[in-house]
Amino acid sequence: MKPLLRILFLWRQRAFSLALGVIVSLAAVGCGVALLTQSGALIAGALLSGTMAASWLLRLLGVGRVVLRYFERLATHAATFRALADLRVWFFRGLAGRAAGGLGFRRAGDMLSRLVNDVEALDGLYLRMMVPLAAALLLLTTLVVLIGWRDPALAVLEGVLFAASSLLLPGIAFRAATGDGARLTAAAAKLRVAALDALTGLREVRAFGAEGRMLATVQARQAALLAAQHEVARRSAWASAGSFLCAQAAILAVLIAASAEPSRGVIALFLTIAAFEAVAGLPRAGVLASHAAAAARRVLEAAAGAHPEADPPRPVPLPQATGLRFEAVRFTWQPDRPAVFDGLTLEVPQGARVAILGPSGAGKSTLAALALKVALPQSGRVLLGGADLATLAAADVRSRIAWLSQATHLFDDTIRANLRLARPDADDAALWAALQAAQLAEFVGTLPDGLDTWVGEAGARFSGGQGRRLALARTLLSPAPVLILDEPCAGLDALTERAFFATLNDAAEGRTILLIAHRLTGVERLDRIWRLSGGRAVAAAA
Repeated sequence: MKPLLRILFLWRQRAFSLALGVIVSLAAVGCGVALLTQSGALIAGALLSGTMAASWLLRLLGVGRVVLRYFERLATHAATFRALADLRVWFFRGLAGRAAGGLGFRRAGDMLSRLVNDVEALDGLYLRMMVPLAAALLLLTTLVVLIGWRDPALAVLEGVLFAASSLLLPGIAFRAATGDGARLTAAAAKLRVAALDALTGLREVRAFGAEGRMLATVQARQAALLAAQHEVARRSAWASAGSFLCAQAAILAVLIAASAEPSRGVIALFLTIAAFEAVAGLPRAGVLASHAAAAARRVLEAAAGAHPEADPPRPVPLPQATGLRFEAVRFTWQPDRPAVFDGLTLEVPQGARVAILGPSGAGKSTLAALALKVALPQSGRVLLGGADLATLAAADVRSRIAWLSQATHLFDDTIRANLRLARPDADDAALWAALQAAQLAEFVGTLPDGLDTWVGEAGARFSGGQGRRLALARTLLSPAPVLILDEPCAGLDALTERAFFATLNDAAEGRTILLIAHRLTGVERLDRIWRLSGGRAVAAAA
């Protein structure tokens, strides 16, 4: 239950709306039970007098039940949607803070499953568990008090059967289905991963004729998910059957007790039926709670762990100088993996243009992650303007450093929105200036919608070179005095690459440049070149 309690704690800011939903739901349940009880009293009166007269209270309760049920749906669903929205925002913030350099060793499909499937699985935590459980506690008290007023022995029996149906059976179902819930959650995540892998790599799959193998993988994952769903459904059926038997036993007990005094027995019978009907879904909710607990655990694991690059309690002021220096840095991404750097030392003076060369896997992108305080070295120091990054706030560091990577993402939005990601308050003049610096202003000016032109998913409406120039314009729009260019021309042809760097030479004038690449084109303006080898930096000839 700890993951579920943690989720409830995260929803504490919605305590008022969640409590309001519970209160309205209890009022609706109470009105419904009162309606059936009053109906029983009316029928009992008819048995005694031989006539039945419509009661104004009955009409009032009928209207009240309909109105309260309507407002219950509004209140509880609105509270649920807001709570889930808050949870998604919290999840994204946690994931972004702990993986600012990307997903790292996480699978994209798995993260998507946690953000979508697992968060959605938690909607039942409030609607199907908390609200009905509150109703069960209210009804248990009502049932025992009203029936015990005339027949204490029957009240005890009814209370035991009701508690077994609404409290004991859900608890047993939750404990019994714990493993099934975890398997269901894992199976859903694996299916999403397989489907996403097949879709994102569809061109390669078609090129190598691997459609059959990918389809078989997806089908196998689907079969595993269906098997897990079947097991959860089976346990839900058994739990519901147990609840049904408890309800029938309670009704039978009332009928036997009512044989001596039918008029009072009718009221007790209607009350019993209404009470058990109101909590009939709780045993199934107990089974679903195991799935929700597993989903909550996965959400918390992905976003609630310790921040590996947490800011110091009292960050020092950001220095004015912008030179970067790496001093005897040792770093590894995971303890069981080889060290990426072991004694790395290099310097990027303020205003200088420095290139870092090396083959794939040499640690070039890791160098950018350390400079951006996405990661901290296990030993050694990374300095910005003479200040250790460990003593600076990450937000301050990233306000001084702009990053253009080999996989810079263009969002499925307008040119304006993509550019303002770097500077939200930039006006149109600043946007056009950035486009002009990236030599893309003329092209954007020919588009019918100009800055409001839709870019498409990952910049699909632009060519590779145009998309890269748009990403450059976004980077240049940032006021950061340091630019880190991590393989900015990956995937471009040689002619486009040379044109890009020719543009960059003029556009980034006056800024400190750290160019990370596996080779040079010959048109870059550089002051110093370093080559990464064996976890260290070696000075290379320009």
